Amino acid sequence: MFTRKRVRLLLLTLALMLSGFALYLDITVRMKFEGKRWAMPARVYARPLELYPGMKLRADQLALELAMLDYRVSAEPKIPGSYRRRGDEFMLLTRPFDFWDGAQSSLSLQIDFDGARLGKLTSRDTGQKVTLARLDPVLIGGIYPAHNEDRVLVRFDEIPPHLVKALIAIEDRKFFTHHGFSLRGTARALLSIMSGGGIQGGSTLTQQLVKNFFLTSERTLRRKFTEVIMSLLLELHYSKEEILEAYANEIYLGQDGNRAIHGFGLASHFYFDKPLSKLDTVQAALLVGLVKGPSHYDPRRQPARALARRNLVLQEMRKLDYLTQAQFVAARSSPLGVVEKAPEGTSRYPAFVGLVHRQLRRDYREEDMRSEGLQIFTTLDPVAQVSAERALASRLTQLEKDRRLPPKSLEGAIVVSSSQNGEVQALVGGRDTRFEGFNRALDAARPVGSLIKPVVYLTALQRPDTYTLATLLDDSPLILRERGTPVWEPQNYDKEFHGQVPLRVALANSYNVSTTRLGLALGVNRIMNNAQQLGIERELRHYASSLLGADSLSPLEVTQMYQAFASGGFRIPLRAIREVLAADGQPLQRYSLSVEQVIEPGAAFLVTHALQYVVREGTAGAVKKYFSSDLDLAGKTGTTNDLRDSWFAGYTGDRLAVVWIGRDDNQPINMTGAGGAMTVWGEMMSRLDPDPLAPPIPDNIEWAGIDSTTGLRADENCPGIVKLPFIRGSAPTETAPCANPAPARSLKNWFRRLFE
Repeated sequence: MFTRKRVRLLLLTLALMLSGFALYLDITVRMKFEGKRWAMPARVYARPLELYPGMKLRADQLALELAMLDYRVSAEPKIPGSYRRRGDEFMLLTRPFDFWDGAQSSLSLQIDFDGARLGKLTSRDTGQKVTLARLDPVLIGGIYPAHNEDRVLVRFDEIPPHLVKALIAIEDRKFFTHHGFSLRGTARALLSIMSGGGIQGGSTLTQQLVKNFFLTSERTLRRKFTEVIMSLLLELHYSKEEILEAYANEIYLGQDGNRAIHGFGLASHFYFDKPLSKLDTVQAALLVGLVKGPSHYDPRRQPARALARRNLVLQEMRKLDYLTQAQFVAARSSPLGVVEKAPEGTSRYPAFVGLVHRQLRRDYREEDMRSEGLQIFTTLDPVAQVSAERALASRLTQLEKDRRLPPKSLEGAIVVSSSQNGEVQALVGGRDTRFEGFNRALDAARPVGSLIKPVVYLTALQRPDTYTLATLLDDSPLILRERGTPVWEPQNYDKEFHGQVPLRVALANSYNVSTTRLGLALGVNRIMNNAQQLGIERELRHYASSLLGADSLSPLEVTQMYQAFASGGFRIPLRAIREVLAADGQPLQRYSLSVEQVIEPGAAFLVTHALQYVVREGTAGAVKKYFSSDLDLAGKTGTTNDLRDSWFAGYTGDRLAVVWIGRDDNQPINMTGAGGAMTVWGEMMSRLDPDPLAPPIPDNIEWAGIDSTTGLRADENCPGIVKLPFIRGSAPTETAPCANPAPARSLKNWFRRLFE
């Protein structure tokens, strides 16, 4: 039996427990609400296009860049992000943007092209010449929190008043007068749950915010009670404007693949491709209508439902005199106005963003990358990226038809970098370029075949007292017996042996036997160590078969190795990031160029000259059909055993690119490096207007005429004579008499060069 004393004690105990619970909730509310309210994904941007008179840029390339930036065509550009084109003349109004080195306001520009170059750059406001202007960079993706929430934060003063009115009208008419919860609505909800019906409505905007921001959607009496207490506490500590601002940034409003659209700021871009402050009443009413059920009222998938819901919001606004009758009638008859295709949000180029993510891990915690709202400015060139994607997709389809392979059986990867500074300009991880799974450019380690051979020949040319481009190598049969391994008899691709062949010819024709003999004479250990000196970090095997590319590397690793050749002998770590800013725009880190000379300039020049000869007269000769001969490109084909992998690495005066083609199941693809990967490389690079390859000639290089048959010095007027570079003092001193022109190569060899 309860006495009065016991009742008072019980009530006191309950009061203390309730007070303690309320104190706990109060601390929770204030800590989270005043601290970091949301996990903000990192924003990843491409490089900004810098415009200046005389730059190499075609009008169509600028138009492509503007399309990727979602600039709109306009008869008279008056809104930032609009332009007009008439032939090779552009009128452009750029968007303002906060770069790592400061804010740039909107610029009104007149752009005139002169063929393949930007001719004049003029301010339309002042008529004066402009020396440099930057376009805002393309947003290429993000690094999202684990739950894949995305949002664009807005302040209360950035929320249009008509959106606030629409929200009040349909969701919570007494928002500005209640203290966090509706007594009538809460009572109705409690009666519903007590009768077994579950929680039924009755939530104010404050309660909705508490449920979404602090709690779960669990339908229990305890959760509802907690929600009411926290709503009271929220209203006690914060203004209505602060609560409404938080609500506007938290509310879930749609789905973009695996990315959740949160907040009116991002929803405005997602549905209308414009900032929230630019929405009219009709558009605001649609966004507010989505609060009840973004999937059920999805305007792209369920336009009829969305229209009815929007009109209901407008009707409620009319009841409160937020709209006149005339405004209501006009608004109700307006179309939805949603853009047909949602702007890109999840990574346009997931393979490249994957590389960015890996490089960021060296300096930032995973949690910070996914929650601190970092702004990442990268090296990606959108035009190069699109060219790489299109070339790979079109050529793989054609190669499958030509080789009678099953559709979609071939896969590929591409890495494009600047040959001078190591910036990765494009990266394709597979034929499905939007797939965020296996990234073959980074993770598909496959035998590289003949792509390793330039390292063998570099190692030789680093000993000019013994080896030059004219040195004769032995390409006769070789039987190799090593303890613990099967007998190995390397064969050339044409199944023939060629006797004494000049070093440059052995590389140009990718002879296996002479390369193996040379590598064994130099020492396999020395060659593999040289490869790692060029930038290969993984451990390489030191077997004779490694001389012909039995070791497996990823396309990115191959690119790193060839970067040393393309840059003239410097090891330049490949980088995908230029700058990192904090969410508030404060600079955090700048990724500067790192350079280390690993090849003596003379030897580097000789290797590039030899690789140019591969294109002029060797296995890569067919790539010349894509380019003018004066570009003088350098390249190397790579083919592995049983024709399982097709590789090509090549560089121009401004770009290096590596292409791999194969199958994920490692089955034969029946194509060589020249027949597969090289065609992708040629198609891609031909779209990018490459610069001619004319490396500077080092001071220690001299030239001499050489008899191609004997390898001896000869008069340059003699037939069959080639002019070759040598490290000073290494050219042959013995002179050969004029001989007959070198015999024509066999028809079989001609066909091999054509198809390999």
